[in-house]
Amino acid sequence: MKKNEIGFVEKYVQTFNELINTGLILPGLETVEHTKCLAMQLYDSRRRIEYIFHIRDAKHSSNRMDPNSALFDPLKAAVLHSRSGNLDEAFWLVFLAVHFGKHATYGWRLAGKIYGQLGGAGRWDWLSISSNTTDFQVWLNANQHEFTKERFSNHRKYESISADSNAGTAAVFKSYVDWIKPYGNHKDMIRQIHTLVGQNPHEVFDYMYRSMSAVKRFGRLGRFDFLTMLGKLGLAPIEPGSAYLWHNATGPQRGARLLFGGNVDADISAKELDRRLIEIDSKLNVGMQALEDSLCNWQKSPTQYEYFRG
Repeated sequence: MKKNEIGFVEKYVQTFNELINTGLILPGLETVEHTKCLAMQLYDSRRRIEYIFHIRDAKHSSNRMDPNSALFDPLKAAVLHSRSGNLDEAFWLVFLAVHFGKHATYGWRLAGKIYGQLGGAGRWDWLSISSNTTDFQVWLNANQHEFTKERFSNHRKYESISADSNAGTAAVFKSYVDWIKPYGNHKDMIRQIHTLVGQNPHEVFDYMYRSMSAVKRFGRLGRFDFLTMLGKLGLAPIEPGSAYLWHNATGPQRGARLLFGGNVDADISAKELDRRLIEIDSKLNVGMQALEDSLCNWQKSPTQYEYFRG
């Protein structure tokens, strides 16, 4: 590790030790190896988040918006559309990015093929998809053979490109459009939620998270990834106030139980785990996403550091 990276890891180790010295019980950090390994995973998680902040602030080629270009990147395209005032397209591109994911080998190819209509003249942009989801289903059904060798990312590996399945991509897209339509557009959605719950970023995040139950195939991880990405890219003033461990968060739950109970199967409720994570983050100041991500990775190998792509 570089000198500055070591400095961050040492800072996290020191904070964990200070928490223990003040009386907080963290049996999962029983050895130096456990503590350092978690600190390294925490650093990796923060670095991945910082990279998205870099995307938010950096200059990008207009080719990033072109699905037929090898440079296509839906997240960078979302930033560019946001800068030009097209928030609907920015949200939609982030949704595509999370739904398909970035494949370890093929990158954003699947998202680009769908968004760019297989290199055709048109695009399945927000205007097109929100106007008539049936047209998209018909198109996808007619071109199903073009996607037989395409793959979703590892986090989305159980998803389907199907046009007809109730859990396939066409159904997912329709459910997303149906989620947004009552508000009119994405900008008005945020405004109306502010009217309902106020402007606290945690409260707005929570309202959106729970309302996303209407979006098919977006469970805890999909919603968390989508909403945190909107926040990190500056598209919506939202931030998670908890790790949402109560909602099928198997990996993060195991990590939190190991940390607070000394065992991945420790008898501690998800609600209590969430409360304790909020408590330690008051000292760590890394945010809920970094905590839940690092704990998920740490519990896989709690004493021997392994790098995970995220």
